[in-house]
Amino acid sequence: MKLPAVAGVLTLSLALGGTGAVAGGHDRVTTPTLTGWASLPAGTFVPGSEPSGAKITGNTNGYAVPFADQPIQGFSGIVKNRDGSFDVLSDNGYGNQANSGDFLLRIQRLTPAFATNTVDVVGGINLTDPSGKVPWALTRPDRVLTGADFDVESIVRAADGTYWIGDEFGPYLLNFDRAGRLLAAPIALDGVIAPETAARTGVPATTNSSKGFEGLAASPDGRYLYGLLEGTVNGDVAGRLRLNEFDLRTQKYTGKRFIYQLESPANAIGDAIAIDDNRFLVIERDGGQGATAVVKRIYLADKRDRNHDGVLDKTLVVDLMNIANPRHLGGFGDQFTFPFQTIEDVVVLDDNKIAVLNDNNFPFSTGRSATAADNNEWITIELPKSYRVLASR
Repeated sequence: MKLPAVAGVLTLSLALGGTGAVAGGHDRVTTPTLTGWASLPAGTFVPGSEPSGAKITGNTNGYAVPFADQPIQGFSGIVKNRDGSFDVLSDNGYGNQANSGDFLLRIQRLTPAFATNTVDVVGGINLTDPSGKVPWALTRPDRVLTGADFDVESIVRAADGTYWIGDEFGPYLLNFDRAGRLLAAPIALDGVIAPETAARTGVPATTNSSKGFEGLAASPDGRYLYGLLEGTVNGDVAGRLRLNEFDLRTQKYTGKRFIYQLESPANAIGDAIAIDDNRFLVIERDGGQGATAVVKRIYLADKRDRNHDGVLDKTLVVDLMNIANPRHLGGFGDQFTFPFQTIEDVVVLDDNKIAVLNDNNFPFSTGRSATAADNNEWITIELPKSYRVLASR
């Protein structure tokens, strides 16, 4: 039986190969161009939620801890809804297990308002395990999941409304219903063990901390998931990341594995989404922010490996440090840069437009100002015809 298509995943002809006019009716751009900018202020919280951040230490950039409520920050995955809103995944919290036990894992529902450069928070759900699918002890007896339980970094929504989420502490695949309730036990990846799992099980780690499923993509027919690790597995060539195929019909990995080659072993990926059966948009970034930010890019990665070098073919789509901004959106100049340490969300909007969001690691990241916590910025980028022609070859 053919599975239904996954919501939010478009074929290549729609994602990068259309011929529609640029929004607003002006001529098509000749270089990646900023067409929208919106910002959610740092320190935006879920009203009437729970205190958070009691175990944070270090420089909090002016925010007193603990916070009275849960922050709506740390965006690490995005799904487009039909009504113009987006489901955005907040990641594990404050950077590690030890300080994130009071950060509730949550899918936020947001709507950007580019006319006013703002982002509206319109809802959200907490992630929970009421049926006891996780076989080990959780942080909370009520089985509301926290950043000490999982580091959720990537998300796909199936046509039936359930969510598949990639975790970095396992790394695991997690399947939640539309209300955020875990539907099955976490699914491990053979041969890849994060230090957090090693500490719990005694099995030696095979990768570094927080280097699990940073990217999670779905094939257009809804049959397969593709989980892209953020870090290299021990024994693999430095800078080579495994992309693993998972069959939703059998609920098992198929054994097919592809390799994404980083431009430098010091880089990391921030997100990966499918645009057709063979190609993905992948965010690749260095660890710099502000003045030290250099590599913040989106590549088109093709698993067909046409040059037979054993890795995904890569084509640069957008240099996020060099985006044309002729309208001076956001109050920035002719050249717009996205100088954030972590950029972890890309989503296709229409035939030649994508949106990109940063993860602001609230309250720690300081990409815009060395003395102020970063906001969550939400940008849209128009792609030139040359990229669409290249992608359709």
